[in-house]
Amino acid sequence: MADSMARATGRDPLDASTPATQATPEAERVRPGEAQPGGARPASAAPPPRGSASAQGTRAGGPPPGRGRESLEQELSKVGTKRWLGRLGVLAIIAALVAGIVVWRIRTRPPPPPRYVTGDVTTGDVIEVVQSTGQVKPLTEVQVGAQVSGRITKVYVDFNSIVKAGDVLAEIDPTLFGAQIDSNQAQLEAANASVVRSEASLGTAKQRLDRAKKMVAEGVGSQADLDTAQGAYDVALADLAAAKAQVAQLRAVLRSSTTNLQYTRIFSPIDGVVISRAIDPGQTVAASFQAPTLFVIAQDLRKMRVLADIDEADVGRLREGIEADVSVDAFPGETFRGTVSQVRYSPLNQSGVVTYAAVVEVDNPDVKLRPGMTATVSIRSAEAKGARRLPNAALRFKPAPERDKDGKEIKAPPLEPLPPKKGRVYVLTDATPGAEKIEPRVVDVGITDGIFTALLTDLGPVKVVIDENDGPSTGGRGRGPRLF
Repeated sequence: MADSMARATGRDPLDASTPATQATPEAERVRPGEAQPGGARPASAAPPPRGSASAQGTRAGGPPPGRGRESLEQELSKVGTKRWLGRLGVLAIIAALVAGIVVWRIRTRPPPPPRYVTGDVTTGDVIEVVQSTGQVKPLTEVQVGAQVSGRITKVYVDFNSIVKAGDVLAEIDPTLFGAQIDSNQAQLEAANASVVRSEASLGTAKQRLDRAKKMVAEGVGSQADLDTAQGAYDVALADLAAAKAQVAQLRAVLRSSTTNLQYTRIFSPIDGVVISRAIDPGQTVAASFQAPTLFVIAQDLRKMRVLADIDEADVGRLREGIEADVSVDAFPGETFRGTVSQVRYSPLNQSGVVTYAAVVEVDNPDVKLRPGMTATVSIRSAEAKGARRLPNAALRFKPAPERDKDGKEIKAPPLEPLPPKKGRVYVLTDATPGAEKIEPRVVDVGITDGIFTALLTDLGPVKVVIDENDGPSTGGRGRGPRLF
């Protein structure tokens, strides 16, 4: 404003000797700094001569020299005051916005996170299961071997062949066994001839003995002749017995040779399916010390069994007749129903681990289960239908120790040990966020399925604690990962 006044009057606004209203007509017609024709200075730029009319008018009746400065200062102070008032208004608006945001954040602030993770006591089925692995085998499996040695000449069956009892599976070369029979037959005939000869000699010796006895009785024969005749008779009788024994022996040898000849043809002992074949035509079978296994025949693949290895800690929960589920990797998602038919007493010790074999009979109507498959067996040892149950994590939960103001743990007194079929759970008594309270309860528990445990004590509509969150409520220190 002072600058505009200075430009309008052509004088310095701070010069009190020249009032703003005394502008000469020449100054109005000529702008400051504008040259006159002929190089003369402007009238406004020339100082008034001493004793001029303008100077005399100022001394006579014009405004005082400080009057213009005071009015200018008043105008400037008004402008500054307006500026400060505007700034204060902006600051007040910003402060009001900040305060509103703070109040809104306080009112909409979420509650503190809960300290404990809780679960509900639900109603459902609890099935106690004993799991194990085993091998699938036929219900009846027969290993067919060879009792005699020789070269295989013919094989009549192959893998998966269906056979009946009495069917010929293979043949061994019978040439040597036939020759042995012929030899034994000849020996038997010679032994029979020896018997006839011994019988004839016995008859002659008997006649001589009878004649000697008669002559001695008549007094014409000697006792020596009688003794000789008696000895000859006894020898002939012994020879006859030896010949008959030889015949019996050779007949036995002949029967053995005939049986060995029959063993050259290998028959199926049962009705079933050939699941293994270990020979080919032309192969030599040596049965000197033990009978080699040539074929394995399964009687009926629609009935299978699984020999499950049950750990010694779980064998006490098994009994004959309980149900079992069998699954194999070949048919994922499919379950085969079975029944435990036997729990054997014979232990199996493998690397210090003692197990017992449980025989599970499984129906296999579609012949999907094959011998030798590895099966996973789930045996239902106990079952509770529609029982009250709680999570197993609630029985394992132990609260973190409290801490003092310095962050040190406060040792709590140890809890008393629980008898069998008892459990300790913590229930939530106060659910106020940030100030939750829990208290322990001792309850009766039943069977478990690994996830839930049957609850035999009525706790009412409460929430059980299954875990504790890390955060400021636990003293500012994490509890670390659980190992169960």
